[in-house]
Amino acid sequence: MQTLFLIAGLLLSGAGLGQDPVSSAKTEAESPSKTKTGTPWNGKYFPNVELTNHRGEKVRFFDDLIEGKKVMINFIYTTCADTCPLETARLTEVAEILGDRIGDDIFFYSITIDPDHDTPQVLAEYRERFGVGPGWDFLTGDQEDILLLRKKLGLYISEEDKVDTDHNVNLLLGNQTTGQWMRRTPFDNPYALAAQIGSRLGDYRQARIGTADFENAPISLPSLSIAESLFSSRCAVCHRIGVGDGRVRIGPNLLDVTNRREKAWIRRWLLEPDVVLAEGDPIAVGLRAAYNDVPMPNLGLSKNEAAMLVEFLETEGRRVAKVEGNEVLNELKDKPPLECCKKDELGTIDGSSQGSADEQDGSASAAGNESADHAPTETESRSLTFWLGSALAAAAMLLQLTKKKI
Repeated sequence: MQTLFLIAGLLLSGAGLGQDPVSSAKTEAESPSKTKTGTPWNGKYFPNVELTNHRGEKVRFFDDLIEGKKVMINFIYTTCADTCPLETARLTEVAEILGDRIGDDIFFYSITIDPDHDTPQVLAEYRERFGVGPGWDFLTGDQEDILLLRKKLGLYISEEDKVDTDHNVNLLLGNQTTGQWMRRTPFDNPYALAAQIGSRLGDYRQARIGTADFENAPISLPSLSIAESLFSSRCAVCHRIGVGDGRVRIGPNLLDVTNRREKAWIRRWLLEPDVVLAEGDPIAVGLRAAYNDVPMPNLGLSKNEAAMLVEFLETEGRRVAKVEGNEVLNELKDKPPLECCKKDELGTIDGSSQGSADEQDGSASAAGNESADHAPTETESRSLTFWLGSALAAAAMLLQLTKKKI
């Protein structure tokens, strides 16, 4: 019986070895050839077409832009009245989080799909309006070459029965050296996008952060109202209400906006800003001129969504005004946080740490042991007590403010 099984196994293996060589060769020919690093996504796959950047310099897509680099690639056009301004604004946040790494080991490329209009000069002006820094190039080229790139990068949608300016608003993050590529929405959390390209695409250069544990995670996330979700996903890219996170936005601060503008005007502005601008509305024209000529995009809101947003701006504005006007909270805001309470978002994209994963684990373990053996001094105990008391007082005050009818 064992002999029969052995013979059957040999016959099966022989059948595998005797497969059609033509079919095998065809499969290999159709697959992208691999480089020395093992990635098939090389110059034989990516079109090495010529493009022109916003400085007027001629570059080759593969040789000059992506070979051996970590990149973000998206497609835009400067006359876009809806998603492109939002996309560019969101990516300026990502670039700000990545800091000096943009242009060093990470490169951003925005390629126009309207090369007839978007000359290098037009792209340079568009780039300047959004405050884009070094390491992020805006590019134009031949229409057929750009279409080929969109198809090869998986960022093309069939344009049958569509206008030429319809386009896929996703972006591509990639590490050409390792062959890792992923398509993402530009409207994701900017810290998530920064961490994705800054640390998770192949090299994991950042130090491992061990200050959080799944056991301490909340059972459920707080539920957001429809209006709050709309503001967070569509408006907060360009606007804030009050001080907020302190970041400079490309649009006006919306604190107290419902007292400064008529609500009917705000609702219409949210619904059809492009139409309001085309009509020459003096407020709309003035806002565009005051904010680097960046137009308010048409977000495609329904009348109900616009009404909910106006109500949210009013109630949230009153809440923020009360919180920011509270003297106790303002005093706490200016004090430095304890080491245990500092935000770690920037740590996820800092490429300064070069240690291996094992070394990082060892360092974390050693740090943990040292912390466990170290008895807090009297000064540290008093400081911790003060901060805990202050935090509890602030939380109680915020709870009272939230419960009050604003």
